[in-house]
Parts: sequence; C-alpha cells; structure tokens
Amino acid sequence: MNPVFFDSIIIETPKNRIYSRLGYAKGKTNLAESQKEKVERYIEEALTFINLKGTALRLSIEAMNSSEVRLKGGVCFNGKALIKTLDSCKELLIMGATAGNGVMKAIADNSTAGDITSSVIFDAVASEMADAALDWIMNYFNRQLIRENKHFARMRFSAGYGDFSLDSQKLIYDILKMERIGVTLTKEYIFVPEKSVTAVVGIKPISN
Repeated sequence: MNPVFFDSIIIETPKNRIYSRLGYAKGKTNLAESQKEKVERYIEEALTFINLKGTALRLSIEAMNSSEVRLKGGVCFNGKALIKTLDSCKELLIMGATAGNGVMKAIADNSTAGDITSSVIFDAVASEMADAALDWIMNYFNRQLIRENKHFARMRFSAGYGDFSLDSQKLIYDILKMERIGVTLTKEYIFVPEKSVTAVVGIKPISN
C-alpha cells in the first residue's frame, strides 16, 4: 500500500476561517482599520513560515458492520459514528497534512518574546492552513472520482472525534507513512509538528 505524497501544497489563504477562529464573526465584529492591518500583517508573516505537505491513500472496503470497517490489507477502523457516514461506500480515502515545523518554532519564539498576539494569530493561521490542505487533497482526488462516476460521502472523520478512538492515529500514521512528510507521533498519539491533521472520508458510486 503506497500512499500518494504531496511535497508542496499551494492553496488560497482561508482568511474567513482564520478570522472566525480568532473570534471575529463576519458581519458582526467590527475591526478598526488599524487592528485589521495588524492582523493582516501577522497573517502574511505566518504564511512565510508554513510549508504545507500531505499524504493520502485510497483503500477499498472489504467488510463492514455497525461498529467496524475492514479495508484492503487488513486495516480496521472502529466507531459507530464513522460507520454511519459510510453507507453505500465502497472505498475510504485516508489523508494527512502538516503545516511544518517552521511555523511552530515561530509561535514558540513569539511566545517566549512575550508577543502573545502574534502567537495566537500564527496558531490560527497554521491550524486553518493544515485543515485547508485536507480540502485540497480531497479536491485532487475528486477529479479522479468524477471520471470514475464516484463521489465523496458528506462527512470526513478524524481520529479522536466521537467514538473514532484517538489511538487510530497510530494506524493512520503508519498507513500514510507520515514520517516522509516530517511528522512524528508521540506515545499519547499527538502529532509533532502540532499543526498536523488526518482524516478519513468514504467514497461511493454516484447513483443513476
């Protein structure tokens, strides 16, 4: 099972999501021009430290019951909430992405220097960029799925959400060979760099 690696993911900055994570509700929160300029400056600075990479693998579903799905190669995931999203699915896309070490070092350096504002904004940018990289990966595979008359299930799931146990991160990490994109995993199933994410999403035929 060989995943596809993406050594450089280039995406549009998800500004609305970044502002939302920072607590600024579009249409409800009024930012003074000087404040907005400062936030924008920090966003642009944070981007210079981010190096998005990703990895993904499609696996066919061999068997499934109400609480477990077994994939090609003997891979098994457990979780009733996950299984509910896989109705009619024949495959699973497993994917991971990271914002890299650079931005985490910048966050730590800013925090040590007492610049809490920049640390918070850098953190929000890194989080949303990593999540947006998963969107990019799904869009990449969606072009293949369209040609195969298939589409993604409505929801994607991450380990640690609902009853999809966090320890599944180890299996996902190994399947995706995430060390190849510079990510390690602690014994508590936490990714390093911290701004690294994974998710799984079902693939189903388009009904005629």
